[in-house]
Amino acid sequence: MKIPYDIGRANQTNQAAHASQVNQAGMVNRINSKLEKEGGSAFPLLLASTSPRRKELLHRLGLKFTVIPSLVEENDVPGLPEEKARTWALLKAEAVARRFNGDGIVIGADTIVVLDGRVLGKPRDEEDARKMLGQLSGNTHTVITGLALINTRSGLRIGEAVESKVSFRTLSDEEIDSYIATGEPMDKAGAYGIQERGAGFVTHVQGCYTNVVGLPVSCLLTSLEKILT
Repeated sequence: MKIPYDIGRANQTNQAAHASQVNQAGMVNRINSKLEKEGGSAFPLLLASTSPRRKELLHRLGLKFTVIPSLVEENDVPGLPEEKARTWALLKAEAVARRFNGDGIVIGADTIVVLDGRVLGKPRDEEDARKMLGQLSGNTHTVITGLALINTRSGLRIGEAVESKVSFRTLSDEEIDSYIATGEPMDKAGAYGIQERGAGFVTHVQGCYTNVVGLPVSCLLTSLEKILT
């Protein structure tokens, strides 16, 4: 019997997703093994962020890590949006590397939302969140996560910036007000969380989904393998 095209394509997609998961699991196992060979618990993976989204992504990957807040204030820095994201990520990683007394791998990350060349950070207050969501409504914006890794033993550093495109449907004023009332937008760049209620605003994502959440998993794993080589 001839298999309909759409079913065959669905099977191919499922097979590709399974292969990706197997490859990812292999990378995680190699990274954890390298960390143990470097000195076990004395050579930890350090996350310079208290973001619950980033912590959850690392937990899901199966990576062993310790959280050390960077305590860095996100003041404006010069450069293009991707340069700003990389710089903020590096500043966070450097702050933890300086305070940490020992050998380890520090991960710094910073996520920004860019619309028409303008950077939208975390909203200052509810009115600012309302303004941001109104601007994103019915438009496509870019989410950039800067990623910085520092090997405190060798001094090796890796910096990356990953971009994804996110499209919003048109939002009503009532929807925006109801969303703000949940408090969810207040600690997130662009005033929304794609992994939470904000997912209902999104019509399309082009690129890495976890990058929009706050940590580009594929880029992180590749960078970890490089810095541990």
